[in-house]
Amino acid sequence: MRAILLVPAPFDTVSGGYNYDRAIVDCMRADGHDVAVVELTGRHPLPDAAAVAAARAAWEALPGDAVPVIDGLCLPAFAPLAEAIARRRVVGLIHHPTALETGHDAATRDALRTTERALLPLLARVIVTSTPTAERLKLDFGVAQERLAVVVPGTADAPRATGSGGPGCAILAVGVITPRKGHDLLLRALARLPDLDWSLTIAGFARDPAHAHDLTALAEDLGIAERVTFAGELVADALAAAWQRSDIFALATHYEGYGMAIAEALKRGLPVAVTDGGAAGTLVPPDAGVVCPVGDAAMLSKALRRLIFDTALRHDMSDAAWQAGRALPNWTTQATAFAHAVTA
Repeated sequence: MRAILLVPAPFDTVSGGYNYDRAIVDCMRADGHDVAVVELTGRHPLPDAAAVAAARAAWEALPGDAVPVIDGLCLPAFAPLAEAIARRRVVGLIHHPTALETGHDAATRDALRTTERALLPLLARVIVTSTPTAERLKLDFGVAQERLAVVVPGTADAPRATGSGGPGCAILAVGVITPRKGHDLLLRALARLPDLDWSLTIAGFARDPAHAHDLTALAEDLGIAERVTFAGELVADALAAAWQRSDIFALATHYEGYGMAIAEALKRGLPVAVTDGGAAGTLVPPDAGVVCPVGDAAMLSKALRRLIFDTALRHDMSDAAWQAGRALPNWTTQATAFAHAVTA
């Protein structure tokens, strides 16, 4: 099979969606498929003139025998090519609809939703990373059931986290710095626990620099700045070390197409405290962590209090998380499923 993956530049950004794309491409290539990656310049998913021009140039350069696979983050840039997309077999890779990205104003969300509702039904195949996302696309974006394929992310093998060793509790949050990830809610939840010994590391690429600045200011305003480390984008050994020395994984996300960082926490045997945005809550067995309603800082704070205070509970949840992590699929299996979905 020959496929061309179209993604926003830069492709080496560390985030759940890009990690998925890279892992699938690497495994498909290892399995003998001819897969190229074309990076689109400009602003995405709110396309500027540069993004629209890059999308058109990439489209016009597509080989006739290749299947275009458009990452959902840059799909709006292809709006002027709607008629051409309808005439060709095109596959969409949708981690979550861009219209659901927290932080946009109502007018922007409506514009993105209109664009996605126009383009998504034209795609010959829409690959999503979870069943909840598939249901959302079917009900709200007009994608026919027979055109949908669910290919959840794989999760690489990883050693079990050894933890911080105390005396306090080390909490890790992994996710790009953008309003959708709810890092501000997590800060507010932890600020309610001044009597407990905890520290928080937030690891993630600052996709929204203004929001990153606001988070730093919020930590100061809440009086917890000395307990919080904004580690930025961690890769390879640095990220592995952060996982290894953590006691709890926490994420107050507003919406997840799947929740790759949550899956990785389970794979490493970390108890998790998350909110139920999108598919995030569906990953967590009840004995491996706690799932709180989106936006409820008070409930998340209470859940974190139990986990931080009760080391025996953390130990039991760690065992359950480790067992749940063993059952997660690997990338080789998921790349095979992805290739089948592209050609089916």
